Amino acid sequence: MVDTALEHNAFTEELIRQLRAADQFGNWSKMSDEELLRAKYVKTKEDLKKIPIIADIDEMLIGEIKMIYKAIALQFERKTGVMCNVVMEMSHEGFGRCIVIAGRIVLVDKYFKDAHRFGYRTLEKLYEDGQTHLDKALGTYQQYKPCISR
Repeated sequence: MVDTALEHNAFTEELIRQLRAADQFGNWSKMSDEELLRAKYVKTKEDLKKIPIIADIDEMLIGEIKMIYKAIALQFERKTGVMCNVVMEMSHEGFGRCIVIAGRIVLVDKYFKDAHRFGYRTLEKLYEDGQTHLDKALGTYQQYKPCISR
């Protein structure tokens, strides 16, 4: 069963495309899109209790977090035709920053603290957060687009 929010959310569609493309061995091919997103990005209170407060972040999780911002950047490119860059800096302790840049305009700027505990409580929160970032990025670009041509 497909969630209606999933059907109408450009961010979520792109994130699923990115996850499926990264699955080079077909490990997730039997999972539905919703199951895949839930496995990668949803953490319940019980899940968070199992994760220590202080721990190092692994490279796989850093890649999964960055994939969210790559999905935002790719949807932005599809909608505007303007290329974006995603830059992510993360310490081994889980402190860092991710930015999405188009030209000289910073579209998304997100700071992380304790990124090893990164996740959303529900799929709806994931859908909402990603689409909100995408909508704000489009708005920011429209607002500052005249600055690029100078």
